[in-house]
Amino acid sequence: MLFADIIGQDTLKGKLIQTVRENRISHARLFLGPESAGSLPLAIAYAQYINCTNRSDTDSCGTCPSCNKYSKLIHPDLHFVFPVVKGKSGKAAISDMFIAEWRETLLNNPYLTYTQWLDTMDAENKHKQGGIFVDESKEILRKLSFKTYEADYKVMIIWMAERMNLQTANKLLKILEEPPEKTLFLLIAESSDQLLATILSRTQLTRVPKIDKTSLSDYLEKNLSCSKQQAINAAELSNGNLALAKANLQTAEEENRYFNLFATMMRTCWKVWGNKQAMLDLIEWSNELATISREKQKVFLIYSLRMVRENMVLNRQQPQLAFLTDEESKFSDNFNPFIHPGNVAQLSENINKAHYHIEANGNAKIIFLDMACKIVVLLRH
Repeated sequence: MLFADIIGQDTLKGKLIQTVRENRISHARLFLGPESAGSLPLAIAYAQYINCTNRSDTDSCGTCPSCNKYSKLIHPDLHFVFPVVKGKSGKAAISDMFIAEWRETLLNNPYLTYTQWLDTMDAENKHKQGGIFVDESKEILRKLSFKTYEADYKVMIIWMAERMNLQTANKLLKILEEPPEKTLFLLIAESSDQLLATILSRTQLTRVPKIDKTSLSDYLEKNLSCSKQQAINAAELSNGNLALAKANLQTAEEENRYFNLFATMMRTCWKVWGNKQAMLDLIEWSNELATISREKQKVFLIYSLRMVRENMVLNRQQPQLAFLTDEESKFSDNFNPFIHPGNVAQLSENINKAHYHIEANGNAKIIFLDMACKIVVLLRH
């Protein structure tokens, strides 16, 4: 993985390269950033740059033996830890049991999401959740007890580090306190709240921002055979998340479906006050939304946040700052008076909470109905 392969993030790439050129390589670095923004490919590109034998001022060479092995994720001094699911017997699994699937999936999609990885392990339909279990810490210790084979640094990349259970985290903490010589830990997380404070204090924090809209739309237009306007629309809807941007590009029919779901929700929420039939319609709406995939549910919620934002902009008489399609614009002409400073923060918080609970594998019917009932009150505020 080259830095050149990563979408946007030019400032961050420059800072990482600078740490290597100034010999300021921290033994433990935490890449903290939102889903599908590039934390994982950045960590791999950083490790590859460190171990490249012919690196330039801007990137790895891409051709030396080390780079060739990194490009296939088979370098003997590159190790991965990631969430896995337990077997049918309940016995804990370790990352090496899924390493072939991991390499294939990651090479095809470096901007992998947690949900996509669970799907690869066929975990979603079994209602399983992945984790990094205590047996993994024993493997980490075993691997790091060996000397490097051919690189300057042994690299241990721990993806979704917040999925470590408490025992695993405590054992990792001991390794971070007394790391083996020439060993580099690269932790990747989307949320710092679930990481031990002591782990946070022992890692060099690197904040990964969302992918900027220009870089994301340029990438979509160049690589996904879409028009410039479609790429801009998808980037705007995705909030800097490549996985969501790709989902937004699937079909115009799907994009129209998100609008219809949003418009139906808001119109029905407004009618619910004292209207039993509208309440039944709202229940039917939540049941319909619960039938689509979790990724698409998340796309819808991100879309809803955007529509709330755009209507707030219209409400404050700043139409030049609003980004709406013709159909959205017609709807918003009548809808924007209901989005105002008195309720916009609570509406956004309500939708964000629904997104969080969907991501945590909550019951979609309950989550969407609860969100809609709160919107009923907020629209009347």
